[in-house]
Amino acid sequence: MEKSVPPAASASLRGSFIAAIFLMATSAIGPGFITQTATFTARMGAAFAFAILASIIIDFVVQLNVWRITALTRRRAAETANAALPGAGYLLAVLVIIGGLAFNIGNIAGAGLGLNALLGLEPKIGGALSALLAIGIFLSARAGFLLDRIIIVLGLVMIALTLFVAFVSNPPVGEALRQTVLPDSIDFATITTIVGGTVGGYITYSGAHRLIDKGLTGPENLPAVTRAALTGIAVTGVMRFVLFLAILGVVASGVTLDLSSQTANPAAQAFGHAAGQVGIRIFGLVFWAAAITSIIGAAYTSVSFLPAFAPMGDRARNIATVIFIAISLAVYLSLGTAPAAILVFVGGFNGLILPIGLTIFTYIGFARSDLMGGHRYNRPLLVASALVCALTWWMGWRSVGTIFAFIGL
Repeated sequence: MEKSVPPAASASLRGSFIAAIFLMATSAIGPGFITQTATFTARMGAAFAFAILASIIIDFVVQLNVWRITALTRRRAAETANAALPGAGYLLAVLVIIGGLAFNIGNIAGAGLGLNALLGLEPKIGGALSALLAIGIFLSARAGFLLDRIIIVLGLVMIALTLFVAFVSNPPVGEALRQTVLPDSIDFATITTIVGGTVGGYITYSGAHRLIDKGLTGPENLPAVTRAALTGIAVTGVMRFVLFLAILGVVASGVTLDLSSQTANPAAQAFGHAAGQVGIRIFGLVFWAAAITSIIGAAYTSVSFLPAFAPMGDRARNIATVIFIAISLAVYLSLGTAPAAILVFVGGFNGLILPIGLTIFTYIGFARSDLMGGHRYNRPLLVASALVCALTWWMGWRSVGTIFAFIGL
């Protein structure tokens, strides 16, 4: 006989799962995500729709398996990896932290660009203010509560405003739907890059680690974890497709977006062409919301890998998160605004990290039921994970040269 869950407890559980969903989704929807989508839509037109569909399918498999196995092991990813393959967790932690730091420098730059478009603030000042806001959240005695509420509200704001611009730009929806399944061209480097920007690097583990922090683990929570993982990718997929449609409408109208200069911002150009000065302000708010939530998500998740090296309490983790953001800010202030090429490259780099973690988790699912409390993991999901794992290794091998070419290497 199933235990009844009191209404208050049930509402608290729903809130915890929603927070994990939005932490994952808003971690994925950062300045790099927006810049990648704008850049590839400008280059490929409606054919980019197929890359979005392929990335969403890959994302579903990756996210579903990582979240479920994490819930069953009741450990964070690096600790799970170390238990399965001694030393593997340290490698995964180092790669994720490096990728998260690179992403966070871009996130702070994006926040500066967003406030520049929204309020006219000098980008470095806007980036610094945004980083300080994120630091204030983690220094607060109610850090967990603020983290959950801010990412949910700003996530909804981003989707609503982008929907408005997509409606105004009047995209060729029929052509986009056709090329979703019958594309004129396929670019594997593009797919690797946007997969990396959606579930690559730290993003895969953001929501899963949030669920661990809230104690939502074990087989009893597996159905809810599954729904949360699927919903997180669905939210991200909807946002990317809506953003794609908004920019496609501009490109299809004959406007050529500037992708050549180091300071070019194709997303800002598209929003401006679609809705004039209002569009620029909307872009600023969307870009800033994407950036500030990603600063929070990247810092939170990257630091959640540090306990693999030494045990840390909640207070120590919050302080480490503040230091992580401060380092990101210092690097940003010394480098200046990250160009669009850097934001695209970081997504690709995280796409190259992705198969390493997925290989470890697929191995655990097949061979290490002892780490999952004796649970025999779902075989069809494991087969799908193995296929996607092989695909991401192959795409990474095919794409590595193209991805590093984004920064001239």
